[in-house]
Amino acid sequence: MNKKEEWLIVRSADPVIGTVTLTVQNIKRMLAFYIDVLGFRVYEQGQKKVSLTADGKTVLLKLEEDKGAKLRPPHTTGLYHIAFLLPERADLADVIKHLAEIRYPLQGASDHDVSEALYLADPEGNGLEIYADRDAASWEWKKDQVFMTTKPLDIDDLLMDASGTGWNGMPSGTLIGHIHLQVSDLEDAKRFYCDGISFDPVLQYGSQALFISWHKYHHHIGLNTWNSAGAGPPEEKSTGLKHFTIFFSDEAKRRKAVARLEKLNAWIIEENGAIITKDPSGIYLILEV
Repeated sequence: MNKKEEWLIVRSADPVIGTVTLTVQNIKRMLAFYIDVLGFRVYEQGQKKVSLTADGKTVLLKLEEDKGAKLRPPHTTGLYHIAFLLPERADLADVIKHLAEIRYPLQGASDHDVSEALYLADPEGNGLEIYADRDAASWEWKKDQVFMTTKPLDIDDLLMDASGTGWNGMPSGTLIGHIHLQVSDLEDAKRFYCDGISFDPVLQYGSQALFISWHKYHHHIGLNTWNSAGAGPPEEKSTGLKHFTIFFSDEAKRRKAVARLEKLNAWIIEENGAIITKDPSGIYLILEV
């Protein structure tokens, strides 16, 4: 599998992770971060809602303001991080160079064998990962399990691949490579996402973390209980993850997923052509075609 084929796994997986929607306290401050610091562009803007894009046509992130929302407590279920996948290693080098130049703090920089990643948070504490995959041909698999680890990122080596053209914002090929969630119970989450929506488990660390994907990607969703074992969701009027979207290529595939979820007694409603469901940790998903 070459780099192009690996890229298509993420972009054309069926179903595929779509837009992530965040509830925010201060949309002006958050918009300044996502545009001025990370280099996204406005796709559509209202008084209290903004859609952001990297390519001018694909909405990756939506911000919805609720000035009365409370900051989400860290030891609740919900978002661990949104992971933005860049097309090339040089793009990641350009990002870290840019963040260093503007002195925006990183929370971590890691080599996961399958990828190289930077970690940071937005002004309201939502976790973010910005990463570039290594060639999928170099990923190590033992049957259906992928090898991933966490080592310090060799930043000096990464910077040698910087483009030299300066910061031009997020590359147009940027997409949401995966989303990582804090859940209450790993086995409950596994039943919902694997038995219900049909992800494949590709790596599990006991009762603490599970990585799941389609088509042998290293992961489209990460699930962990590191800060949330046995926890409930935050209060309804809280900042953070409002919901994320999963897109199916046709209605038949979506209906099959709904039928599987119904067998698990999952909470499901239909609204304006969208199907909304909620995982066992109280995290909302929208199933669309």
